[in-house]
Amino acid sequence: MLKNFKNVEKTVFGRGGFDQLGAIVDERRSENDCFTVFLVDNYFEDKPLGQRIPSKPDDMLLFVDIQAHEPTTEQVDTIRDSILKKGLPSCIAGIGGGSVLDICKAVSLMVTNEGSSSLYQGLNLIKKPGVYAIGVPTIAGTGAEVSMTAVLTGPEKKLGLKCEWTVLNQILLDPDLIANVPTNQWFYTGMDCYIHCIESEKGIFNNAYSTAFGDQALRLCREIFLEENAGQTFENDEKLMVASLMGGSSLTYSEVGVCHALSYGLSYVFEYRHGFANCIAFNQLGDYYPEGVREFKDMVNRFQIDLPQNLSADWSDEEVSRMAEISIRLEHMWHHAFGENWKEKINIETIKGLFRRM
Repeated sequence: MLKNFKNVEKTVFGRGGFDQLGAIVDERRSENDCFTVFLVDNYFEDKPLGQRIPSKPDDMLLFVDIQAHEPTTEQVDTIRDSILKKGLPSCIAGIGGGSVLDICKAVSLMVTNEGSSSLYQGLNLIKKPGVYAIGVPTIAGTGAEVSMTAVLTGPEKKLGLKCEWTVLNQILLDPDLIANVPTNQWFYTGMDCYIHCIESEKGIFNNAYSTAFGDQALRLCREIFLEENAGQTFENDEKLMVASLMGGSSLTYSEVGVCHALSYGLSYVFEYRHGFANCIAFNQLGDYYPEGVREFKDMVNRFQIDLPQNLSADWSDEEVSRMAEISIRLEHMWHHAFGENWKEKINIETIKGLFRRM
């Protein structure tokens, strides 16, 4: 069956675009119980951006802690419960990186759906549409601003809430917001976009639609991370925001593959950040993505990224087994990478071997 997916309804792109957030929110204020929730990465609480949030006295301004771990179902449920004590918001705006945007998407759904968000980890399990959701990325590469997935770590698994209602209603892409991202974080998150596109292209679900977005995202990534003017520049900030959007759009009609299946295991067991986990895994996947891994290593060298080696020397057999169990459950990713008969090519021992390379 062909996918029938929903895109983001509205997009603002350009420097200074953040200043339009107040007007965008004001258009929704008469809905539901007439207050807005702003979910903001707590990194910005004592930064200038934290003082620019267009909140009003009746709104809820919540600074979200995503530094210690990636988004969890427990975290989403706690935020949802605190919001519902006040009522049903007119809209929810997420301001931060991919983790904050995923929390925004999940919370917007959970204020209208009963029970824990862990009940909805999977495809098309959400029963009702959520409230209007706005995403403002402050780092680029994850594609969370356009994806139909809100990735959460639950009690038993790391897996996204995924349905047509998960897609943000409005996004605001202001390259000024990513101008001062630390180099390592900028690189790891940018590589998430690059790896998305390599995996999307090298799998059975790839098609002309996903290739059109993915090829353009890869071209931009190569300009940003490899060519003469590579680096964190005024022009490249704009390119990376567009590459992130296009990489996420490519995935919507294709899928990720081996690297992401492994990185989910790494993030679940060791709480590695998603972009970092992807880089650790992809660095060892030359057997599966030879050209992409060679190019990735050129990018690592270009920016002198000190990517850790021999991590597995300190991992127990139990930890490796747990990661492998998490990863092999992501059947849609293995299916995309190897086809319908993927179980003839990949098993739990193969996956353990891949982790032992890291």
